[in-house]
This record gives sequence, structure tokens and C-alpha cells, in this order.
Amino acid sequence: MLSNALWSVSGMVHGAPSVLVLMLLELPLAVFLAWAGVRLPSLVVGLVSDGADLQDAAVSVGVLLLGMLLATVGKDTCQAFLNVNLERYRHARGRELIRKDQTSFYQTYERKETRDMRTRAEKSTWMWNGVQPLSDAPRFVLTLAENLLCYALLGTMISFVSPWLVLLLTAAPAVNILAERAYRKWEYGTRAARADNERRLDYILRKPAEFASYKDIRVYGMAGWFREVYRDLFQTDIAWAKKMSIRGFAARLADLLMILLRDGIAYAVLIRQALDGAVTVEEFVLYFAAISSFADFVSNIINGWNSLANASLFLSDFREYLDLPDDVPDGTETAEGHLDHAPEIVLDHVSYRYRGAEQDTLHDISLTIAPGEKIALVGLNGAGKTTLVKLICGLYAPTSGEVRVDGVPIQRYRREEYGRFLAPVFQDVRTGPFSLADTVSSCLDGSGDLQKAERCLRMAGLGDKIDALPKGIHTVLDKQIDKDGTDLSGGEKQKLMLARAIYKAAPILVLDEPTAALDPIAESQIYLQYHALTAGKTSLFVSHRLASTQFCDRILYLDQGRIAEQGSHAQLIAQGGAYSQLYEIQSCWYREDYRGGETA
Repeated sequence: MLSNALWSVSGMVHGAPSVLVLMLLELPLAVFLAWAGVRLPSLVVGLVSDGADLQDAAVSVGVLLLGMLLATVGKDTCQAFLNVNLERYRHARGRELIRKDQTSFYQTYERKETRDMRTRAEKSTWMWNGVQPLSDAPRFVLTLAENLLCYALLGTMISFVSPWLVLLLTAAPAVNILAERAYRKWEYGTRAARADNERRLDYILRKPAEFASYKDIRVYGMAGWFREVYRDLFQTDIAWAKKMSIRGFAARLADLLMILLRDGIAYAVLIRQALDGAVTVEEFVLYFAAISSFADFVSNIINGWNSLANASLFLSDFREYLDLPDDVPDGTETAEGHLDHAPEIVLDHVSYRYRGAEQDTLHDISLTIAPGEKIALVGLNGAGKTTLVKLICGLYAPTSGEVRVDGVPIQRYRREEYGRFLAPVFQDVRTGPFSLADTVSSCLDGSGDLQKAERCLRMAGLGDKIDALPKGIHTVLDKQIDKDGTDLSGGEKQKLMLARAIYKAAPILVLDEPTAALDPIAESQIYLQYHALTAGKTSLFVSHRLASTQFCDRILYLDQGRIAEQGSHAQLIAQGGAYSQLYEIQSCWYREDYRGGETA
């Protein structure tokens, strides 16, 4: 907790110094108000009992009230500005979370334990029972300091009645501390299981609401299944909430019992001294108010400590995720000097095994892709094609061996720099609520080349589409965000991603099933343009449609993580191996003489 408290304050000093200044200004005002609140009733009683002149009494009380008014206004003003600046501080911390997401090594980020850790870290940016851990943790630190100062001030006053009272009023809450500590320890120990169930529950809540899921849910009658899964997850969530409520109530009940015992003894001692004449009426009122306020500040210290401890649990998850090391550290090399030509790609005895797997997905792959060569990658599902693509794209690091681009191991490049080599079109297409032009240029600040973007869109086969849109290439890709927006079909989305790859003009073009969602005419047009698209580039083409591989210089047939066959389409057909057999299976459906498994 101390480490997280120092981390929060340090973050304020460097990221939001105005927050710290406002808190430090608020501190003496709060202490003054605590003293004045105790002093005011005793001052009035003393003036009355001494028979003070009305004018003198009014001045004395008025000065104190004026001071309290100014202190209250100053404290509230600091608080108002503090809330605004704390919100900025929270957003600054939230950006660190997003930055970690975007800069983490893909292989590290893909793991389930990393995703679970990320889910827990995100919770620190949420509001929990009126508490926002990221922004409130530094506030709790200063509030704790404020209450400790008030504790010292009033404790000094009470010590004149009896030092034992200070000890009693301080020691009694130990029971509460121990009970609360036990509760927080249990809560922290169960956070992983609760987070996993919450993540599943959130998924099952969101998925049926997604428009893309509507057809499947209705046609396949999945609504009942979703409701059943939701009910089970919800019951588990309720069970966790019930356990937390019971344990929290037990901790609070112990605190209430100790408050009753503590205050009863303290007031009994003070009343006894008043009856014995050991204190005057004015002193009795002063000490009575001091004991009442002292008890509040002791409770505030305990509650502040517990609040900081609770927030600290969230901060621990947040910092654990931010400090999570990558499987492979970021490199230092830049792409400058390598982008003006088609590079050579070398896989030197590369193997890759997924974490927890018993055997390699790719095993001892040695391959050289010459500058400007067009490679087709084919094979059955599970052969390792996607894994090989991710290795070449720098998303994975080999378990053994090395991948080099232009003679440099790709892990030596800075990740953002290595991305400049690549213009990929992946099979799974995702679009955001941006315009067609912004999506193609990957520029959201208006700095993209609009003419180039439109040219690339037309080259990818979206000319008729943009001509039919009232806003053309400025049309936003989401009708829910923009009433004049549009929703693209699966094939149109693939064309859009192809246009983005063309616009980037990177020296390595990776096409992972780029025509899977296209109709035959659109697919044919892509094939006809293939040489123009890949001119001056080293390209990798992944496809299950073997007819498309004829446009490539060399075909690699993967089988069980190894390169089983390689050569041109004609060479592999002549060999009569696995590629030839697979091609025969696919092509027979297009022959007129095919009849029910036999040829006429």
C-alpha cells in the first residue's frame, strides 16, 4: 500500500502538479476548521458564563465565524478545482493503460492470463461505490494526512483530561483494523476468480446485443442457450456478491460494537471529572467536543486507511499490468534505408510452439524469399499457415531459430518501425466509425492524400460503391454513429482493407485469404491486378483456393508444421504429390464431365 501511495503521489507530481498544490492548500484549512469546530461552542459557553459584554462577545465569536467561513469557502474552492484536475489525472493514467495495450508484444498480449490481467487493470479506471481508484488513491493519501494532523491536534487537547483516554480512543479501533484487513485479504485473494466470471458475464451480455449476431441467434434458436448461460454466470456473480456482503457486514459490525464501548468509557471519564470539579463548564464543553470530534477523526483515519488499502488493490492490478514484461523486448533498429526496395525474407531453422502445447506448430522451417518474389502459402487447416504469417509479421517470436528481413533479425527492429515494412490484409476484417478516406489513409487528422485514397479504393474494386454514396469517400463506416453512414458487406470490407494496403505502399505485402468474402467476378478482378498490386514488393499470399496460386512465383505447401512441397504450380502438379491431389479435389467440381464423384 505504501508503494502504491508513493506511486500515486509521484504520478501527481509529474503528471498533474496542480492536484498536489490544491491538496496542500486544502490541508491547513481542514485542520483549522477541525480546531474551530471544537473551539466555537466552548468559546460561547465561556463568554456567557463569564458575563462578557455583548459587543465583545459578538466580536470574538464573529472573528472565529468569519475565519471558519473563509476557510470553508477556500476549502470548497480547492475541492472544486481538485475534482476537475483529478479527472484529468485519471484520464492521463487511463492513457497509460491504452498505451500498454498498443505497444505490448502481440504474442504476450494474446495470452489468456494477460487478457485476464488487463481486465483487472481496467477495473481501476471504473467507479466503485462512489470511489474511482486511480484518481481517488492520491486523494486518500492527502485525506489521511489531514486526519492524522487533526488527530494530533485534538489528541493533545484530550491528554489534559487523561492521557489514557487518548490511548483508549486510539487502541479501540484495532479490532476494526484487523477485521477489515481480513476482509480485504479475502477480497484480494478471490479477485482472479471474480474477474474471470465477470469477463464471461460481460461477454454474454454484449454478444446477443451485437447486430452481427442477430441472424444466428434467431435462425439457430440460440436465445434460450444465451439465457441459460447468462443465468448460470449471474448466479455465480450473485454468490460472490453475497459472500462479499456478509464478510463486509461482519467487519462493520465489529467496528460498531467497538465504537459503543469506546465512546461510553470516554464520556464516563469526562462526566466524572466534571462532577468532581476537576474541569470548568467551558473546559467540559471543549473536551466533550474534542472527544466527539477525536472519535470521528480516528474513524476517518481507519476508514481512510481502509479506503486507501482497497484502492491499493486496484492499483496493484493496474501497475502489475503496466509492468508486465514482454516475451521479447522491443528492438532499437529503424526501418530507414530498407523501405525503398523489396526486401529479402529469411527463416533460419525456425520453430514455434504455443505456450502449454506439447509439440511445435511449426518445426525447423528454413526458407529464403528473394527480393520481389511472390510466394503462395497453402495447406490444410492447422498446417501452420497463420502462425507462419504472424512470425513474418513480427507478431510472434520464434521458439527457436531466427527470422530476418533485409539481413536484420526482426526482433532487433523497433515494433512500430517494423510495421512500416508491412501492408497486410488479414482474413478477419475490423472497421471503426471513420470515413472511407480516413480508414484507407490511416490518418484521422485530415492529413491523408484524398486523391490517392480514392485511387486506391477504385483499384481495390470499390469505385461503384463510393460513386453511389452521397458523401463519397467521406462517408462514415457506421450507421449507428452517423445517420448518413454506411455498413459494408464482408466482401466490401475486404476490398477496403486491400485499398488500405495499396495506399500504404509498404515493401512487404501480406494477403491472408484476401478474396474469401468476394464474389467470383470481384475475385477475378483481384487476380488480374495481382501483378500490379505486388510490383516492386515481396509478397506472401495465403489461400485455400489453389487456383489463385498460379499467379505466384513459388508455392509452399505446409503439412503438420513443415514445408512438405514447394515449387511452381506446374511443377507441383507434375510431381503428383499432396498439392496435386488437393488441387484435383477442388478443380473437379468445376469440370463439366464430373458426375457424382467420378468423371465421365
